Amino acid sequence: MIRTLTVFILALCAFAADGPRLFYSKTFPGSRPPYMEIRLDRDGRVEYREAPDEENPIVFQLRPRETRAVWELSAKLDRFRKPLESGLKVARMGDKLLRWEQGGERFEAKFNHTLDPDAQLLHDWFERMCESAILQADLERTAKYERLGVNQAILRIEAAWDRKRLVGVDQYVPLLKRVAANSAYLNMARERAEKLLALFQAGEEQENAQASERKP
Repeated sequence: MIRTLTVFILALCAFAADGPRLFYSKTFPGSRPPYMEIRLDRDGRVEYREAPDEENPIVFQLRPRETRAVWELSAKLDRFRKPLESGLKVARMGDKLLRWEQGGERFEAKFNHTLDPDAQLLHDWFERMCESAILQADLERTAKYERLGVNQAILRIEAAWDRKRLVGVDQYVPLLKRVAANSAYLNMARERAEKLLALFQAGEEQENAQASERKP
């Protein structure tokens, strides 16, 4: 019985590891950073890297609504089995790669510029994931090594929130709670951390209410 259960658990783990994944990368020499990539699992788990072989990526979780929106767009794009490049003579904006992969199966599309509205939306989702991860790393760095810079780091997160550029905001919650509760940080930083926590909580409650309304 124990052996059977062990085999079953291992099979479930293998199935989960072999689940579908979306991959996005942008290579843009001269920009900061010159390379970014996102790996997104079906359950909303995100890995952000600034080098393909980076061993310690920034990991965070998208909220269910965000995860659903991204995967629905990838389905609309037929898992990237059709070209996305517009072919227009426009300025170089970075070489983008979108890839759908599961096990040994993969489909991908590369582009500098696309006119496909769904591809544009999906590209923006991945760019927001990158921006959100960079802001999280900035907050973590300042909280550890540059306490006087924490207020500015939180200001940047707040500005991104106001511009609707943040995704997976739960990644900020532990650090914001730490700042809010620690008198070693500037009072304005602590107050701003509390404000952001309240905004994130209100946003989550609104999403949950909207999800409940959609249920039959």
